[in-house]
Amino acid sequence: MDIKEFRESGHTLVDLIGDYLDNVESRPLFPTVEPRTLETLFDEPLPTGPTSAERVIAELKEKLLPYTTAVNHPGYMGLITPPPSPVGILGDLLASALNQNIGVYSIGPSAVAMERRTVRWLTDLVGYDQKAGGNLTSGGTMANFIGLKLGRDWASGQKAQHEGVTHPMTAYVSEERHVSVDKAADAVGLGRTHLRIIPTDDNFQIRLDVLQEQIRTDRAAGLLPACLVGAGGSTNTGVVDDLAALRKIADRENMWLHVDAAYGGGVLLSKTRRPQLTGLEAADSVTLDPHKWFFAPLDAGAILVKDSAQLTRSFGMQPSYLTDQTEEKGERYSYFVHGFEQSRRFRGLKVWMSFKRYGADQIGRWVDQNCEQAERLWRLATESGEFVAARKPPMSSVCLRYTGGRLEEPERAKLHHQVAERAEAQGRFWFATTLLKGRTYFRINPVNFRTRAEHMDELCAYLLKECRALGGG
Repeated sequence: MDIKEFRESGHTLVDLIGDYLDNVESRPLFPTVEPRTLETLFDEPLPTGPTSAERVIAELKEKLLPYTTAVNHPGYMGLITPPPSPVGILGDLLASALNQNIGVYSIGPSAVAMERRTVRWLTDLVGYDQKAGGNLTSGGTMANFIGLKLGRDWASGQKAQHEGVTHPMTAYVSEERHVSVDKAADAVGLGRTHLRIIPTDDNFQIRLDVLQEQIRTDRAAGLLPACLVGAGGSTNTGVVDDLAALRKIADRENMWLHVDAAYGGGVLLSKTRRPQLTGLEAADSVTLDPHKWFFAPLDAGAILVKDSAQLTRSFGMQPSYLTDQTEEKGERYSYFVHGFEQSRRFRGLKVWMSFKRYGADQIGRWVDQNCEQAERLWRLATESGEFVAARKPPMSSVCLRYTGGRLEEPERAKLHHQVAERAEAQGRFWFATTLLKGRTYFRINPVNFRTRAEHMDELCAYLLKECRALGGG
């Protein structure tokens, strides 16, 4: 591809994206297509010869675009995948063109500096001081993995990364945790059976009395409590655990405190809801996901650490083939020495560009709008008398349960799944279902700067109509 073809193809593709975004609300949110149809659509042998860029783009228009989930659609309120900001999209384009591998300073000097500044902004939002640091990651799963590894290493006196887990360790988290915490416990060698799942109270916060009793039981059994994981905005309900109380327990028990704020961290930008995360600044490490409520394109998570030196203690390996020839000056920061990943794409560019283009205040207003929309739906639904909510939404996640009709529990659970399935087929809304304390709820989560108040009104009317039709209400 010569530069002329590159320019023409690039303009064509940007126009295609612009048209897609401009008309996204008028298209079906979810494609009505069977998986086997899509498999057939892409069923071809490995191409051995070239195809013109024009033809490749034509295939994208034919085979890809019509069958994507339109997360940019204002009716998408599903699995916390917000629409990317337009400037973030451009940032990803430029990052791909420059192809800076910021794992190593010598493959991206200015990119390393920009990403370090972006991480600094995030640590400032958390409330950390200048000793803090961190890495941008692929998402919350990798960030939680790193958080548990840091806790494991710290609790072992920095021995575990060399010797392995030689003495059984335990970690503690609420039943409302994200599944990535379970994966992390497995991956860092604690084991899932040593991940203690603590029940929540009626507000879906971790029960401190049960937590403390479990720690006492584990110590009596000769186990080493190593890490405590708090919720900084749970996936289901947006609930924040009592972070100040968790800090006191962690200090008393000599445990690492990690807070998963992958979703809830967006309220750090809010003018009205930021106090919900009071105490976050006392955590030893924090997971944030800029690709969630900061509206950066996938992928962009973050692990932030109160004492950045722990990153180096936990990951600091520098083989000879990656030694910088000017290393003796100690001025060139290489992320691979202070984190898990060696090769790292330039994730910071799209986050930096979003903050520069929109400003934290504007992004915070989008967050507040989503929270107001969630409260609007909660109020409309509960005032109808036919829905109960798990609780008033503290953030933007609304969990609603239809109580109309005369249905036994299995039939009522089935109704919720059927209504969500019908919504998917209709293509106007997409939301999920979930289980809370054994009962099925609709889980509706607007994290979308294109969503408006009238969408919540329309959704509430849709839920009432469909639930009544299936439930005999």
